[in-house]
Amino acid sequence: MKIYLYLILSLFLIYPVEEVLAQTDNSVGRGNRSVNTRSRNNYKRWTLEECIQYAIEHNISIQRLKVQRKVAEVQQNTAENSRLPDINAAIIQDWSFGRSQSYPDLDESLSKTVLGASSSIPIFTGFRIPNEIARTKLELEAATQNLEKAKDNLSINITSLFLQVLFNKELVKINEEHLALTQIQLRKTALLNEAGSVPSVNLYDMEAQLAKDRVAIIEAQNNLELALLDLAQVLELERESQFDVKAPLFSERLIEDMFRKIQPTQLIFENAVGSKPVVKEQEYRIASAEKALKVAQADYMPNLSLVFEWGTGYLYKYNAKDIINPSTNQLIKANESFGDQLKNNDYMLIGLRLSIPVFNRFATRNKVRFAKLDIQDRQLMLEDTKKTLYKEIQTAHKNAVAAHEKYKASNDAVKFTSESFRHAQIRYEQAKLTPFEYDEVKTRLLKSQSEQIQAKYDYILRTKILDFYDGIPIKF
Repeated sequence: MKIYLYLILSLFLIYPVEEVLAQTDNSVGRGNRSVNTRSRNNYKRWTLEECIQYAIEHNISIQRLKVQRKVAEVQQNTAENSRLPDINAAIIQDWSFGRSQSYPDLDESLSKTVLGASSSIPIFTGFRIPNEIARTKLELEAATQNLEKAKDNLSINITSLFLQVLFNKELVKINEEHLALTQIQLRKTALLNEAGSVPSVNLYDMEAQLAKDRVAIIEAQNNLELALLDLAQVLELERESQFDVKAPLFSERLIEDMFRKIQPTQLIFENAVGSKPVVKEQEYRIASAEKALKVAQADYMPNLSLVFEWGTGYLYKYNAKDIINPSTNQLIKANESFGDQLKNNDYMLIGLRLSIPVFNRFATRNKVRFAKLDIQDRQLMLEDTKKTLYKEIQTAHKNAVAAHEKYKASNDAVKFTSESFRHAQIRYEQAKLTPFEYDEVKTRLLKSQSEQIQAKYDYILRTKILDFYDGIPIKF
């Protein structure tokens, strides 16, 4: 019996663990993994680029900023059209009743209809119109950069959530592998217990460890579902339950290449100042404020306009009567026909109007003061933006370097804890370790593996943030 038992144990030690894991048919270990896989096999697996593009097209905040940009377009169009002449038409109908002011004994009730049209063309406005057009163009550019800034921030947020999903996926996989290892050890313990090599308490302890591993898998799967939910909500997906991501391949060579491509802080900052929307928006705002100052100063200067007016009218006297001219014996009508009056009463005016500002309660002076203060405020905002950007790049650079060192250290930790666990397996099978001691070593391995994948994705995120500041699109 003992010879038979030793042959079985030798088979387990010699046979590759990966093959054992692949052939493990326990319903808890493989069952959880296979059900999870089947439940998402038919889902569309989104890449990071697809997630970012979809979010940009559907995110509510981005949509609102697009509307604000269209508002800026309308304002620019309004400013450009201010060069055109305006045309106005008017119809006035009056009725008056009572005595005449000139002849108190005369009843002069009458009806008067006036038709008219007018137009004016600005010739000189103190350069207000060209400066207003330039200002609205700059505001449109600022609105565009504000939209791009929001897209960048959303891309960083999506990348962080995407990597969190990948981290939780790997964490589920690690916990499933540890569950499979526990199942193998449970079988070995059962065989040793049957042979009388270990007490029954060891078997019970291993059953308890198996239950703990099942709980760990449930927690890991729940964390994965929550991470997917967070990402789906940011994407504004309506059916987030049918959502999954496609994990890119991060080889060790690729990860090391990321570190070698990291630029110095000053170089990244210079690239960011020349390209990032957060800086360009403030620069456009300053230029717009400078044009706004010239618009305000235009109110000091006279305005010259070309005007055109046309009008005609119809007058009807209620109590007037037709009379005959005694000398010519011709009938003189008290009220001519509507058409004749419109034809005979029309008039036309073409002229120039010069408006010279003299005193407007210091309104123009205060508008100029306000415009100058606005320029100073926006210049300070730009300076503050650059300083904040430099601090962010400094922090991101140090975080990326530290994350790389942490990732390297976590790789060493996994290497050594894996070796320690391998020896613990052998000693446990030789009944030289208790189940508690074996579980302690196994827990250290799980912790080091979890820290390794956390360090890996944290490092990837830090390098992608530096790429973002350096003007490199975020992609895997």
